[in-house]
Amino acid sequence: MNTVVINGMSITAGRNIRIVGNKVFVDGKDVTPDAKDIRIEITGSVDRLEADACNSISVTGDAGNVSTQSGDVSVGGGVGGSVQTMSGDVDCGGSIGGSVSTMSGDVRHRR
Repeated sequence: MNTVVINGMSITAGRNIRIVGNKVFVDGKDVTPDAKDIRIEITGSVDRLEADACNSISVTGDAGNVSTQSGDVSVGGGVGGSVQTMSGDVDCGGSIGGSVSTMSGDVRHRR
């Protein structure tokens, strides 16, 4: 079972996370925080994470696909699919099955 922390609020579960506009959805449930600054920390793995915009995304385990228009992305484990950010840094600690792309930022792959 995963633990998802959004701006300090812990949610147990969370295989699919979407941020659309100003709304945050975890497994289809609206868990939108009051603050405009959105920071997502996942202890465990996630299948899919999509964000229009956030400050940062951190996954300690593996990730299937991660996509955000702006914000830094850090994955401690491997990525089975792709990681995309338009504006932000990407840091991955394991193997990458797909591609990694950023238009404005750095890509770092640790082995």
